[in-house]
Amino acid sequence: MRRWNGWGDEATQVELPAHGGAFLAERVGAGQRLADASLEQVLARVPQSRLVTRHPLVSIDAEVRVRHARGQSLPDWLAMRSGDFGVFPDGVALPETAAQIRELLVWAQQQDAIVIPYGGGTSVAGHINPAAGDKPVLTLSLERMTQLLDLDEQSQIATFGPGASGPQVEAQLRARGYTLGHFPQSWELSTLGGWVASRSSGQQSLRYGRIEQLFAGGKVETFAGTLEIPTFPASAAGPDLRELILGSEGRFGVISEVRVRVTKLAEQEKFFAVFLPSWQQALAGIRALAQARVPLSMLRLSNAIETETQLALAGHPEQIAWLEKYLALRGARVGKCMLTFGVTGNRAQNALSVKQAKRILRAEGGVFTGTLLGKKWAENRFRFPYLRHGLWEAGYAVDTLETATDWSNVDNLLNKVEASLRQGLADEGEQVHVFTHLSHVYGEGSSIYTTYVFRPGSSYEQTLVRWSKLKHAACQTIAGNRGTISHQHGVGRDHAPYLAAEKGELGMAALKAMAQHFDPEQRLAPGVLLKTHE
Repeated sequence: MRRWNGWGDEATQVELPAHGGAFLAERVGAGQRLADASLEQVLARVPQSRLVTRHPLVSIDAEVRVRHARGQSLPDWLAMRSGDFGVFPDGVALPETAAQIRELLVWAQQQDAIVIPYGGGTSVAGHINPAAGDKPVLTLSLERMTQLLDLDEQSQIATFGPGASGPQVEAQLRARGYTLGHFPQSWELSTLGGWVASRSSGQQSLRYGRIEQLFAGGKVETFAGTLEIPTFPASAAGPDLRELILGSEGRFGVISEVRVRVTKLAEQEKFFAVFLPSWQQALAGIRALAQARVPLSMLRLSNAIETETQLALAGHPEQIAWLEKYLALRGARVGKCMLTFGVTGNRAQNALSVKQAKRILRAEGGVFTGTLLGKKWAENRFRFPYLRHGLWEAGYAVDTLETATDWSNVDNLLNKVEASLRQGLADEGEQVHVFTHLSHVYGEGSSIYTTYVFRPGSSYEQTLVRWSKLKHAACQTIAGNRGTISHQHGVGRDHAPYLAAEKGELGMAALKAMAQHFDPEQRLAPGVLLKTHE
């Protein structure tokens, strides 16, 4: 069963190994565990629904409202663990068709209610949290709209309900010999409609593309009517309406149907791990691979601190010690960086791609370790969100943030973001363990994905204050140093204050005008993407 106060299936546990606990204690201090609230305690706090009339598709059950009240950001985690949720939705709608979505929008208008579109509840930027206000809040969950509705095998276009999760998308396509190939870290729970609404990026975007390359068209239900976006391989007929929906984060309408470009299942897929002696050599290697357009399916480069941390948290200290000795003999010692790459396709294509990758990376001192660590990455790539539970049990809080910038600025921005986080709690005498990887690369630049671990305060309130200081410092650094405020997680409420620095006055006015056009009364997810007063 899915956890009500954290990530994923409650039967899945990812514990922090003993060696990993000692590693963190040395870097940030002994862990400090805060007490968790029980579900019973939280249910007792759920107020009576403010929805005056009832609708057969809307549940006002207290536990249903609890389970749809928060996402997966660290503030959401603290709210769920403390039991202090703040505002709960007044009802949760569960439509099964586009017609029912339209019906619910009309009903919400009659109730003078705010509507929050809800996919898999995996937002880490505050997309789905009800805000305090006088109007009742209706969370519109798409979790029952999960079916593959059509597969045009000639055009390789699949049509899905927007609530299909990653496993549901892949299971239905693989039964027909196809894949979407979109694998964000949240793949287990996040949904196709949510990927479109937040401009998601999957781990193998080098082969399949980000969601904007995969999104072919669909339907959106708005307060102004239904927007239908037809599928074309390409079009010069004015601005692309798909771009209105990509990244719209529920502000313009509720996605009711998604058409995506799919691919035949590949003959072979392999993942490899390579260690490079230094960050600068690793950076040069990954940039060369991207700019040479070597046909890889995935590239991920961990900086030296993340490499050290991954090896420390991997468990199996004896095996890691042997690996360290081998790498040292080959010239990859302190300061080494791990690069993981994948090849997906037919055997001949893959063999050529691996050969090209080896030539480029060996020129930078790369030490290849074969597919064993690559297989481990593939087996565990959706388990990282569960590590938050293991770290919390050991007395540590963990969060991530991400951006993207041009190659000429990657090193500068990465160093400044890490420094802002490391120094973020210095006034409290607290240390922050910070590490980074490049998870998506392009010819002109790369994403930067940073993780930071710190000790909770003596209370949930103090812990939230610590997070706020760290988040604000890093976001200010990103906004002021040529980085996008989000490469793959969207804007939500958490990043909305920093969006204007990126879009400019005229761009913000255009976004506001579109929100006004599709939702004149501003009922859909107010405060998300655009701050409430904008």
